[in-house]
Amino acid sequence: MKLDEKTAVLLIAHGSRHAPANADLHRLAERFADSGAFPIVAASFLELAEPDIGTAGDQCVDRGADRVLMVPYFLSEGIHLTRDLTAARDELSARHPGVSFTLGKPLGPDPLLDRLVIERVRQTEDESPQRAIALDANPAGS
Repeated sequence: MKLDEKTAVLLIAHGSRHAPANADLHRLAERFADSGAFPIVAASFLELAEPDIGTAGDQCVDRGADRVLMVPYFLSEGIHLTRDLTAARDELSARHPGVSFTLGKPLGPDPLLDRLVIERVRQTEDESPQRAIALDANPAGS
């Protein structure tokens, strides 16, 4: 699928104080951009990380987008999606009246996500009981 050259994909995650979690979305945006299927791709965060949604949306417009597809990297349609992301879309639309901003649905529920969870269950079943995700318990270094 190749989108129109003036269409941007704006990926939106919640944001985290744990930098590697935010890096995942940036890498996803890079893979999308490198695929050539999406002419303008940007990562953004609702809170706790940069760029925020407004800044990234502005950057999409600055790069020539006249249509921005806002894709939530959220699992369900909670308050952030129904209130906060909708407000961000409305603010961007007000700032850029000639640009279309379309807010998409969350990732789930979806049969593709169901299959991913099944695969993760199988992978977890194959792991040793001692394996755990190592998270820095003291990210500030104090």
